[in-house]
Amino acid sequence: MMLSEPRSNCPINRSLEMLGDRWSMLILRDIILHDRRSFRDLLTGSAEGISAPVLSRRLGDLVKAGFLTKSDVTRGKQGKYSLTNKGLATVPLLIELGRLGVCIDPSTRNNAPNFGTDPTELATRIAALRDAHGASPQQ
Repeated sequence: MMLSEPRSNCPINRSLEMLGDRWSMLILRDIILHDRRSFRDLLTGSAEGISAPVLSRRLGDLVKAGFLTKSDVTRGKQGKYSLTNKGLATVPLLIELGRLGVCIDPSTRNNAPNFGTDPTELATRIAALRDAHGASPQQ
């Protein structure tokens, strides 16, 4: 659950209050790395087995906090979640969490995010995600 009022003025604490629950970073991972953008894709594609009610709450939290937007759709159609610039800002964090995860458990190496080590390559990949998700650079 994301806290609307910060416990302190520490930016690390605030980031953890917004994204430090068990599921938010995994949802962002699935959107960023696996292009799972519908509720159904996120629910069925999660290897960790998130439940529908938890996914619904976390997606709502991520939209409310400005990490994602949800497209308006007609009844019977699935909405699509898109990254905002705030959501895109989590890409380097996901990469570093992946690197740390490999240090903690080397058997996970084959599943680590591969955005390259060159900052230009990372910027190019983030720009491609920005385009795919319709996030304007000024957002």
